[in-house]
Formats: sequence, C-alpha cells, structure tokens
Amino acid sequence: MNFKPRDIVDQILPHRTPAQNQAKAYAPANIALCKYWGKRNETLKLPLTGSLSVSLAELGTHMQCRIAETDRLEINGQMQAADSKAFRRLFSFLELFREPGTHFHIQSTNTIPMAAGLASSASAFASAVNCLNLLYGWELSDRSRSILSRIGSGSASRSICAGFVEWYCGEQPNGMDSYAEALDETWPAFRIGILCLSDAEKAVSSGVGMQRTMDTAVLYQSWPTQVARDLPLLRRSIQDKDFECLGKTAEQNAMAMHATMIAAWPPILYWKPESIRTLHRVQQLRAEGVAVYATMDAGPNVKLVFLEPSQSDVQSAFPEMQVVQPFGSTCQD
Repeated sequence: MNFKPRDIVDQILPHRTPAQNQAKAYAPANIALCKYWGKRNETLKLPLTGSLSVSLAELGTHMQCRIAETDRLEINGQMQAADSKAFRRLFSFLELFREPGTHFHIQSTNTIPMAAGLASSASAFASAVNCLNLLYGWELSDRSRSILSRIGSGSASRSICAGFVEWYCGEQPNGMDSYAEALDETWPAFRIGILCLSDAEKAVSSGVGMQRTMDTAVLYQSWPTQVARDLPLLRRSIQDKDFECLGKTAEQNAMAMHATMIAAWPPILYWKPESIRTLHRVQQLRAEGVAVYATMDAGPNVKLVFLEPSQSDVQSAFPEMQVVQPFGSTCQD
C-alpha cells in the first residue's frame, strides 16, 4: 500500500474541531551530530538511516496561529505572498490538519536564519504542530507530534524534544515507527558555537541535494555504514561524557556527508571560502590543545562543539560566534 501523508494524519488525530480561536508555541532548531541524509520514502519523509541531534535552546521558531477569514502568513513581521515558497510549503502542510473552510493567520518569528543550513525549517514545522496541538486540544504525545512534524520536514521530527535527540529510521512502510525521542542524559557543560557565515538562501535545497546525492553519487553507498558506526559511538560518548569521542565522531560524520554531496553530479558544494578557513582554524586550535570540533549541515555555516572550560579560548578565536547552552535555560512562551 502506498501511504499518503493524509493517511498518517487521519490515523493520529482524534478530531478536527478547534478547541480555541488561537494558540502559540515554540520549537527549537537542532543540529545533527549524526546527520540525516537520504530518504527511503520521499512522500512521508522517511529516512534511510537514523540520526542524532542536539537542540539549540533559545534558537528556533515562535509561532502563533489563530482562526481567520483567509489564510495569511507573517514571518518576522513581514507578510508573505500567497504564491511565495514559504507560504505554499507551510499551508500545503497545514491543509492536512484542518477541515475545508477553516483558515489560519500564522505569525512566525524565527530566532535563527531561514534556509541557510541552520535547521530553520525543522523548528518551523515542529512549532506549527505544537501550535495546532494546542489550538485543537489534541493533547498528542511527543511521539505523535514528532511523526506529524516529520511529514513537513524530516529534521522537524527532532525539534519536538529538547537536549540530545535520536530519530529512529523505522521499518514500517507507513512510518509509524519513524519518530524522534530525547535521550535521558544531560550535559550542562556542553556548548554549541554558531558561526553564521552566510544567511542567504541556499541555491540547492536540502531535499534536492539529498535526492541528487542518492541518485548520482557512488560514494553514497558508504553512508549507511558510516551512520551504523557513528550512532552507537555518539550514544556511548554522551552516556560516558566522553567529549573527545563525541567531537571526533560528529566532525567526521559531517565531513563524510559533505563528501557524498561533492561526489554527486552536478557536484553540490555548500561551502564558501569562509567555511574552509573556519575548518582550518578549528584544526589549528586542536593542535594548540583546545578541545573543539566542527560540524556542518547542508549549508555554508559552521557549528562548533566544545565544553564550558574551552569557551574562552574558542570565543577568542571566533569573537563573532553565538554560544548556545542546550542544557541551560530554554525558551518558554
């Protein structure tokens, strides 16, 4: 059976009658330490492999949704045209949840740049599901909201939870066993450094880049093997607080993912000169004894991982860096 998104939504939702006229919610963006790169089902956004991420606390999407006479979308105070990419993508997703004739006025505020490889779509779709959950009074579990968010954007499945989060690839054709859940472990000294080298929209979207890599890169055949090695290493390093193992594994995983993109045709190269200079500087810092590692998603921006004792050294090298404490204070509405 070829399952459609509506089939999954119908299976999860208890009803489609709003419980109130408006609601607001928040969801954090996330950075994958073991990447999601490749789907076994494009329609349901089912991943070929599992992945593991850490949330970005206060960096994400605040969303308010209220019942309206017509569909409207504001992003960071700017009204979006009905034929814009953002409007069409979001409302195509929202159509799965509402009865005909119901319209929404959506106000979305992002504290992270959009479409620049910083997981803004993940937090946007997760916050949309969180918002609808309150608006309709569904009282859905984290697991159900993760599945629903995944239909909008794969990585959004990981933005339902905070902290370290693992997304299971699952095996069922309907994707009901493909969801994310938070790990029990916390790591108060863990830090993420955000280096926003470019906030321009990517020329090649993650979805297009993913499919092109799967279709044309022979090197992609090694990717599932890479993930099968890296996931247990990351789980164990988090449990044991083995930062060196975590950092090495995360950096190698990111570089392996980008290697598959470069091996695609036409090649996909998200890196910019600033990206390469940053990676070289990270290697130099490690040679000087500073425990810092780099990771990159599908974009030019670099994220650094380090522990609190190294923060002053890393900030001295990258004064423009924004530091996130995943296990510090989190945003509350």
